[in-house]
Amino acid sequence: MLEARDIHKSYTLPGSRKIDILRGIDLSVAAGEMITVIGASGSGKTTLLNMLGTLDTPDSGEIVFDGRTIFSKGRYTLRPKELATFRNGSIGFVFQFHHLLSDFTAVENVATPAFIATGKLKPAKERAAELLERLGLGNRLNHLPSELSGGEQQRVAIARALMNDPAMVLADEPSGNLDSRNSRILYDLISGLSKEHRTSFVIVTHNEDYAATADRCLRMEDGALHPN
Repeated sequence: MLEARDIHKSYTLPGSRKIDILRGIDLSVAAGEMITVIGASGSGKTTLLNMLGTLDTPDSGEIVFDGRTIFSKGRYTLRPKELATFRNGSIGFVFQFHHLLSDFTAVENVATPAFIATGKLKPAKERAAELLERLGLGNRLNHLPSELSGGEQQRVAIARALMNDPAMVLADEPSGNLDSRNSRILYDLISGLSKEHRTSFVIVTHNEDYAATADRCLRMEDGALHPN
């Protein structure tokens, strides 16, 4: 599903000091595979997700998605609008802080990616309602984020990530703001979705117990990935 080859990324700090964040990352992700990435804060885990999700640009390397070269020779092969369309249709994102639209209901938040892609609101809301129902939120469709618990908000975020039936979902500390019970529910949910839909998940987490339940657990250290 995804091949990232020899990905490098560095940043230049004030005073022209260069910091190498990713140093030749190689990562293959199979369809339906659930991979967790652990490591110390500042080790480059979020930066890696940003590269895989085309939210940031590598310095060098190659990214191939489902047989299609997305990044090569220092640049993306798609124009900005094409890249945004690809990202919206092929990759789902789940973040630690949900990033739900505060003035939109749960069903409206989930429907947004499909509405952006198609311009058709009614079928988007119908599919959003189906997803929320499957995630146990059928009675919360018309609630605002402020009216939902942290665990419920994160399930809304997962439903939104799945809205356009992406081949891959990237999750950055999705249980970071949840207690241990809701964290376990969330990871069990993700694991089930991965197997049921053949959706690939790459999840950054600090929780090594939950990380160990994935198909593969990798450790980010010194800008490189290692088997944990």
